[in-house]
Amino acid sequence: MDPRTSIIAERLKGAARIIAVCSGKGGVGKSLIAALTSLLSSRNGLQVGLLDLDFHGPSCHIILGAKGATPAEDKGLIPPTIAGVKLMSLAFFVGGEPLPLRGADITNAMLELLAITRWGHLDLLVLDSPPGMGEEILDVVRIIGRVEALIVTTPSPLSLSTVSRLVQLLKSLKTPIIGVLENMRREGGSEVAREVKKWGVRYLGWLPYDPGIEAAIGDPVKLLNTWLARRLEEVLRGAGILS
Repeated sequence: MDPRTSIIAERLKGAARIIAVCSGKGGVGKSLIAALTSLLSSRNGLQVGLLDLDFHGPSCHIILGAKGATPAEDKGLIPPTIAGVKLMSLAFFVGGEPLPLRGADITNAMLELLAITRWGHLDLLVLDSPPGMGEEILDVVRIIGRVEALIVTTPSPLSLSTVSRLVQLLKSLKTPIIGVLENMRREGGSEVAREVKKWGVRYLGWLPYDPGIEAAIGDPVKLLNTWLARRLEEVLRGAGILS
């Protein structure tokens, strides 16, 4: 067993709840949902951390407007606080440079980032998980252990197909699934709720396609005032993430 796993367990001991925001594929708005969930939780009085584990395409620092922010060194790394959210990302160390990691390199990077990060007390730690069903999501479950999954999908048949397989995978790993959240729904109905119920998983609700969201990226105040954020707050209350 890697000796860092015991260090990680100690580092995460102060986190009361850990939620991994997951998706079967990229491009469904997973990172935005993870960042907004963190911002909304902070606004509702929770001590919140956000860990970007999407190493191939880290974007939480961009969404939150964390330009110029850096972790502080003190017996490890203390995440900078952005709009009330403690944020840690590999982007703080590599900037905009590509990071061609694969296999064991990704596992090692995840272990290292988790082992050196000092979160302190958190009511909620949100993980922006790697998309898909590869080794990365297996690492998240194996290394962190006590995670709950919040799965994001769009109404597209392709996204639903991958989410179906992701649900099966998480169930096989005995990972608690909070439910499936439908994102970027346009006018009219969809089949997502019906499909999700077939899998024996809770359908959390839907979020609208919000054309104004792009203009709010990088500005937490603007993000919290979007239609998308208002709707997500309702969904999070219904899911028991916010009280």
